[in-house]
Amino acid sequence: MNTAFRVLLTVLVVAAAAAAVTWKYWDYVINPWTRNGQVRADVIQVAPRVSGPIVELPIVDNQPVRQGDLLFRIDPRTFKTAAQQAEAKLDETRDQLKNLAEQVKVAEAALSSAETRIQQADSAVASAEANLEKAQKDFDRANNLVGKGDISKRQFDQAKADFDVTRADLDKAQAQSAQANAELRQARAELARTKAQLGAEGEENAQFRDAKAALETAKLDLEFTEVRASVDGFVTNLTLRLGSQAVANQPALALVDDASWYVHGYFRENLVGRIEPGQPAVVTLMSYPDQPVTGKVDSIGWGIYQDDGASGPDLLPTVSPTFEWIRLAQRVPVRVQLEDMPEGVALRVGTTASVMVMTGEGDPAQTPPVPAALQ
Repeated sequence: MNTAFRVLLTVLVVAAAAAAVTWKYWDYVINPWTRNGQVRADVIQVAPRVSGPIVELPIVDNQPVRQGDLLFRIDPRTFKTAAQQAEAKLDETRDQLKNLAEQVKVAEAALSSAETRIQQADSAVASAEANLEKAQKDFDRANNLVGKGDISKRQFDQAKADFDVTRADLDKAQAQSAQANAELRQARAELARTKAQLGAEGEENAQFRDAKAALETAKLDLEFTEVRASVDGFVTNLTLRLGSQAVANQPALALVDDASWYVHGYFRENLVGRIEPGQPAVVTLMSYPDQPVTGKVDSIGWGIYQDDGASGPDLLPTVSPTFEWIRLAQRVPVRVQLEDMPEGVALRVGTTASVMVMTGEGDPAQTPPVPAALQ
């Protein structure tokens, strides 16, 4: 009897163990799990926009900062001087444009005067031509009459003298007209030149816009001497010191965005087929094994880097040897957006985490954390 009881008890224990293993395996298949997870966040590489020595550094390593807090200040004296020079240049440009505008007015007045002289010269030429025509007729008539003896030699000489004078007057009027035309062309050229120097009027003037833009650039450079936090986050791995030379567009420190925490879980490719965006997930941090964090699948990676086929140092493809009877599943990154953070849990970039995606039925809030031994 005792033997039968022991056999029955053994069978029951083995059956229970088999059932438990079967249930856990089924749960593992339904809810994919990996301990190959990593905490991530957006890390902002803070780079100054201008170069110069650091004269103020109010932060320390691993310090939390708020958006807009001063991280460090670059010596502003050079940039203040540049801004003052740009402002003086803008004032000088305004004066130059005002002077050019007056020159344009003078050139317009000169052009108007030249046009008036042209009209007067054309009138003088027309009058001289009419007088010459009359004098020509009088001279021709006197020349005929003097041959017949109808007029005296003195009257003939007077008619000839009048003709010569009117012809000289016409030559003089024509010369004055030619000079007036030359002055008109010169006045037009001078007006065009001064207008070209002046350019557009008001705020649309190119010289004014250039000087104004230079002033704005100088003011921006002065403003860029203060480097401030763009987000709420944490300064980490700070190596700057007072007096260090900040170089424009070269990262000077790292700022971890406190609003961008997420976890990358690297699942085997034969499990990814059951995972879809929006499914609930449970994240167990190695640093807080008894405080699971709930989340939701945000996205699934569309590709991973392949070593096989990559070019080696001699540009030949690199191919790793494999065992034909073993097929190693690749790991595909699954991004999990964290939702409810337990009190007292501090996330740190790069720390290890286990991730379980609830593809079947179940409440992630009721899912126990992954045992520490399995972390």
